[in-house]
Amino acid sequence: MTAEREQTSDPLLACLGLTLAFFLLCLWRLWLPSGAYFDEIHYLPAARDLLSGAEYRNPEHPPLGKEIIAAGIALLGDNAGGWRIFSALAGALGLFAGMRALWHASHRRDAVLAYGVLLATGFLLFVHAQIAMLDIFMVAFFLAALWLFASACRQRSVARARIDLGLAGIALGLSMAAKWNAAPLAPLLGLFFLAMRLDALRLRDTFTDEDAGPLRGVSLVEAALWLGVLPLAVYSATFWPAFQVENGPFAGMDLFGAHLHMLELQESVKQAHPYQSTWGQWVLNSRAIWYLYEVTDGTQRGVMLIGNPLTMWLGLAGLAWCGWAALASRRGDAAAVFVLYALSIGFWIVAAKPIQFYYHYFLPSCFLLAGLALAIEWLKARGIGWAYWAVLAGSVAVFAWFYPILSAAELGDVQAFNTWMWLDGWR
Repeated sequence: MTAEREQTSDPLLACLGLTLAFFLLCLWRLWLPSGAYFDEIHYLPAARDLLSGAEYRNPEHPPLGKEIIAAGIALLGDNAGGWRIFSALAGALGLFAGMRALWHASHRRDAVLAYGVLLATGFLLFVHAQIAMLDIFMVAFFLAALWLFASACRQRSVARARIDLGLAGIALGLSMAAKWNAAPLAPLLGLFFLAMRLDALRLRDTFTDEDAGPLRGVSLVEAALWLGVLPLAVYSATFWPAFQVENGPFAGMDLFGAHLHMLELQESVKQAHPYQSTWGQWVLNSRAIWYLYEVTDGTQRGVMLIGNPLTMWLGLAGLAWCGWAALASRRGDAAAVFVLYALSIGFWIVAAKPIQFYYHYFLPSCFLLAGLALAIEWLKARGIGWAYWAVLAGSVAVFAWFYPILSAAELGDVQAFNTWMWLDGWR
């Protein structure tokens, strides 16, 4: 009974503490390198153009991420701090939102705290929290949408639930407006609501009763407005600056035409890239991207994007456990994590985008680590606590070992990267 009370105790303060520690770590070395690197060379000029209003670059991606980067430049200046400050804030939001989403979905304290540690030390969140790219905003807003949706489903007050649903819809729209990677998963929140409503009504003769879970007093039509219509409205509104640019890439087009043009641009990139990879390599964590490896700011520095090798590989076993728990024990939290991962990686298996990169695995990796957190919490609850603590300690230790090539630290010489090359595909 003591263990049960501990599990149902909201770890809010611990979540806040983990988030603050992660944010402070992101701020350290945020100014390095002092020049633009990797895809910042595309997004920083686009952000500057948004501030000047003279041109609209990089039209193949939706505008919100570039608008946020522009806001950082306007706030702190056209320097490394201004470029990346909102990335660090988004990284902190993503970490906190992920933990709160898992809490409301599971009410398992040990799993939530484990997820915070795994996500913070999983490499992908940290690296993207220190670079001015679009992916961090997409992931942060999508995890926020999951948090607010799960919170709404836990509310006893209909008024509070409606607020959370509305905020979830806004976050969902912002996620899609940052990068399209979130779009294939956007309908899932509404489908989750529908599935829970049908499950609550499975013993009744009607499927339209509002006095049923997951939110009593909220009809399917109202839920569709919050989780369908509102996100699309928010998403569309972010395009306003793009249509104000005279003779810009969307000149003479309506919103539908602009999206056809964006899709055409996305599918037109077919030239091979030395860092391109496939979904199978993402799952196996076998192909890295070097965001930076050069002499800059007085010394050799590097930033490698790869997943934490310990938790990316163990996470596959965690996902397998989620599938088993969903079927054998009707674990809704495990089922949600399994579905989110399967669909987010499944999209890239069938996507028409010919050239793909490991950073497309960012969002699926968040669900992979959630599955691992649920699995090791299940072990701990059954007296195998050493496995729980071993995975967390191992994740932190591996992160600490790789930290120099995740954070643009001083590396010494041009061959220093060999210290971390566990696989040839990471070179």
